[in-house]
Amino acid sequence: MSNNHIHDLLKVVLVPIHKEGFKFILIFSFVTIIFALMSNALGTIGLVLTLWCIFFFRDPERFTPKGENFIISPADGVINLIEQNATPPSELGLANNDWTKISVFLNVFNVHVNRTPISGTITKIHYQPGKFLSANLEEASAENERNSAVVKTKNGAQIVFVQVAGLVARRIISDLKEGQEVEAGDRYGIIRFGSRADIYLPKTSNVKVLVGQTMVGGETVIGEL
Repeated sequence: MSNNHIHDLLKVVLVPIHKEGFKFILIFSFVTIIFALMSNALGTIGLVLTLWCIFFFRDPERFTPKGENFIISPADGVINLIEQNATPPSELGLANNDWTKISVFLNVFNVHVNRTPISGTITKIHYQPGKFLSANLEEASAENERNSAVVKTKNGAQIVFVQVAGLVARRIISDLKEGQEVEAGDRYGIIRFGSRADIYLPKTSNVKVLVGQTMVGGETVIGEL
C-alpha cells in the first residue's frame, strides 16, 4: 500500500466520533472478541463490522461558508428531490405551498451528524412518531418518524429542517431547544443508521443544487435567501 493510500485511510479513521457512537462501538468490540474466540473467520467479520461502526459515527470538522443568506445542507448525502410549492410537516402549522422542499438521502456510509442550515433562533420543534419506510421514498417525509425544527433568521425569514427516520434508522437524536440561538453549520443531532433530511426554503429562495448532486453537511450551499 502506498504512502498516499495510508494517508487517506488515516484521514478517514482518525476523526472525532459522535458521542452516540461510543456505546455501539463497545458493543461491536465485545461481540468481536466473542467471535474471535469462536473462530478466526468470525473474528474477522466482527472486526470489519466494528470498523464500520466507527466509520459510521465519525464526526469530521466542516468549514461552513460565510454569508447570512446562505442556506447550508444539514446533512451529507445525495439530493433525491426538489419540489416547488411544497408544504412543511402539517404539525408545524405553517402556510401551505409557500416553500421549496429539498430532500437529502443518507445511506449507511454517509456521515450522519446533522447541522443547522442557517443562523437564527429556533422557534419551534416537533417530534412526530411514524413509520419506518425506506427513506428514499417520497412518502417517507409524511409517514415516517421525524423531528422538525423551524429557525427564524434575524431578517425574519423562516427555514424548516426535518430529520426523517428510514428503513434501518430507528433513532433520531436532536439537541435543539426552542428559543436557542444557532449558527449555520452547528452540530445539532444524528440519525441512526440510514435516513433522510428534508429542508424547506421560502419559495422565493435561489436554489443552488440539482437532483443527484452530492451534499457535504455543513459546507454545501443549497440555496440563498
